[in-house]
This record gives sequence, C-alpha cells and structure tokens, in this order.
Amino acid sequence: MRSILITCLLLAAGSTIAMAQCDKKVTLASSKTQHWDPNGTLKHADDEKVTIEFSKSDVTVSIDHDGNQQKLSGKVKSDTCNWKVPFKDGRTRLHVALSNDNGESRDYTFTLTGKDGKLSFMAESPDEPDDIIKLDIDKFEEK
Repeated sequence: MRSILITCLLLAAGSTIAMAQCDKKVTLASSKTQHWDPNGTLKHADDEKVTIEFSKSDVTVSIDHDGNQQKLSGKVKSDTCNWKVPFKDGRTRLHVALSNDNGESRDYTFTLTGKDGKLSFMAESPDEPDDIIKLDIDKFEEK
C-alpha cells in the first residue's frame, strides 16, 4: 500500500513538472530551413538564421537570409502540449496566425517535437499545402 502511494505521488509530481514547462516562453534558433512537399520530397534548403520565440499567447519569427531580414508576429489561437520529459521527449503544437510588416496574415500549425533529446520544428499552412517547412533546432532556451 505504501509503495502504491509513493508511486502515485511521484507520477503526480512528474506530471506537474512536465505541464509547468508548457506555460514558459521559449526561444528556438536554427541555421537551415528545409522545404518539403507532402510526399516527403525535399524541394530545397536554405542557409538562413531563423529565430522563433513563443509563449502560450504570442509568437515571433525572425528570418535572416543573406542580410535580408523578415519578421513575422502573431497570436496563438490554440495549443497542445504533451511532454514526458520537458523539451526532450514530447511535443507542443501551436495553431497561430502570423502577420508580416505589410499586414498580410496567414494561419500556420507549428509543431515542436522532442525525440531522444533532439528537437525539431515543423510549420505548415493550409494556404500553402505543398510547402512544409522543417527546421533542425541548433539552440533552445526557456525564459
């Protein structure tokens, strides 16, 4: 009986720790952007610096491609967060609306996945179903 109670307490504590990271502000950085088609064929890859910063409510994406800088920002419309080990094994999925400096807006689904301690990022837009963007994460930071 005692071991069952201890096990339950440990599971509850672990769940609380895993869920606590879902409310944190996160910054991701990548140096390569890959564009894939829905069949899993790589269309092209770009060497560019991409920084993504998100919280439970806001998202900012900064792209630096050969000195040309672009910034997108927007709001998180909904999110799903499920991590067994915070930012090492699990996934966060965000449904966001991003706008550029010209006020043009586009919906995206962002998926941050951790597997075996390695993070990857994917962005998909219903407006461009033939362009799936994937990033290998070089740097990760919780704020």
